Amino acid sequence: MPWSKKRIPLSNIVGSSHRSGIAMTDRETAMILAAEDIRHLLSRGYPRTGVVRFASDHYRLETRDRYVLMRVVVEPKVAALRISKKIPCADIKDKEIMIDGYNVIIATESVILGEPIFLCDDGFIRDIRGVFRNYKNPVESVCRQVLEILSECEPDSVTFLFDAQISKSGMLARYIRGLLPKYYLSGDAQTSKHVDFDLKHCDMIVATGDGNIIDEVRSVVDIPGCILEKLGKKACTI
Repeated sequence: MPWSKKRIPLSNIVGSSHRSGIAMTDRETAMILAAEDIRHLLSRGYPRTGVVRFASDHYRLETRDRYVLMRVVVEPKVAALRISKKIPCADIKDKEIMIDGYNVIIATESVILGEPIFLCDDGFIRDIRGVFRNYKNPVESVCRQVLEILSECEPDSVTFLFDAQISKSGMLARYIRGLLPKYYLSGDAQTSKHVDFDLKHCDMIVATGDGNIIDEVRSVVDIPGCILEKLGKKACTI
């Protein structure tokens, strides 16, 4: 998929600096250099967590900066395998889709609200909000954007899975379930106490940006990425 990439000032992403003597342009440079070092070390087999910590410590990056790098930078071999599993939204026509509900909806909400969205090394779109456990149910327009693009792609059926541990997930599932017929979609919306397990073993095309799930399934579709493109917005890269 021909994503539009642009380098934007990381000061717009990671917020203001609290370190005296460190200018915003220096932080942006530090993030770029850290990402390059991490990729270099990952390509030589060094462990991911330690490499990100090492590079982040070296460039004195703040917690939020480190979180961005953990989301964006992926081991080359892992990235290549994930890219090979990714299919365009148009290719889900007449297929059964299982959707990682909160993952897809939260990322879509970030797209719509203009929050920072990154095109990661593995070809998937991710946000950096990190709000899952404290998440409040989305506004109606977010759910409708997801359902609208699904309707345009005409899958055979769609099943949304929402983490039962998150407050009001049952309410959100019922809401989505009620909207499906309005978008001429066959399917269901459910809560589960083991969403990751269900997605990894569903034997369907999975809609998610979660790398751990992508690694275990055969085919994946990036719905927030498709919505980003549809809206004419751009993903950031490091």
